[in-house]
Amino acid sequence: MIVAIDGPAGCGKSSIASMISKNLGFLYINSGNIYRAISLYAIRHGVGLDNAMGIIKLAGEAVIEYCSDGSISLDGQTVDRELRSAEVDAIVAQVSAIPEVRITVNSIVHKIAEGRDSVAEGRDMTTVVFPDADLKIYLDASAETRAERRFKQNDSGMTLEEIRRNIEMRDKIDSTKAMGALKIAEDAYYLDTSCLTMQQVYEKVYSKSLYVRDTHGQ
Repeated sequence: MIVAIDGPAGCGKSSIASMISKNLGFLYINSGNIYRAISLYAIRHGVGLDNAMGIIKLAGEAVIEYCSDGSISLDGQTVDRELRSAEVDAIVAQVSAIPEVRITVNSIVHKIAEGRDSVAEGRDMTTVVFPDADLKIYLDASAETRAERRFKQNDSGMTLEEIRRNIEMRDKIDSTKAMGALKIAEDAYYLDTSCLTMQQVYEKVYSKSLYVRDTHGQ
C-alpha cells in the first residue's frame, strides 16, 4: 500500500508522513531529503546552479543511502543536519527543478518503495511518482503560516522574513517546473492546515489512511 502526500514547503508533510508511517508500521520516504542530499553534494563539489550538466552528473554519482526513519547518508556520512542548512535551502528548489535530477530521484524513490508499504511525501508524489497510490493527500497552508512554522523549527540563523521569501520563491519554482510541478491531484484528499494543530492534521490523515488500509485488507 502506498500513501502519497504532496504539498508546498513548510506545510507539515514531513512531520505528518513520519507520524503516519510510524503508527501504520509503514516505511517513511522523504523525497525532499534526497534532493537536499544532491544539493549538498553539489555545494561540496563547488558546482553551482549555472552548471546544470554538472549537477546532473553529480546526482548520478552521489552514493545516497536512505534509512527507514527518513535520515540520509551521503558517501557513508549521516548528513541530516547539513541538509537543513541555509546554503542547501537557497538552491534545493532550483536543483529539484532540473528534469534529469527529478528522473534520478524518482528512480531512487521507486526502488526504496518496491514491495513495501510506504508513506511517501514530496511535491509530485501523487501526480508523477505514484499516480496510482492507494491514498493521495495534499496538505496546504498559507505562506505566512508556513514561514512561522519553519522559523520556530529553524536553527540556520535565517530571519522570519528571509524564510518567508525563501518559501515564496520555492512556491514559484515548484509550481512552474517543466517536470514534476506542484499540482493537486484530482483524486487527492485536500486539507488546508493553516488553522489546524499538528495533532488535528495527524488525526484527519491517519483516519483516512486507516480507512484505505482496512478497505484494501492490509
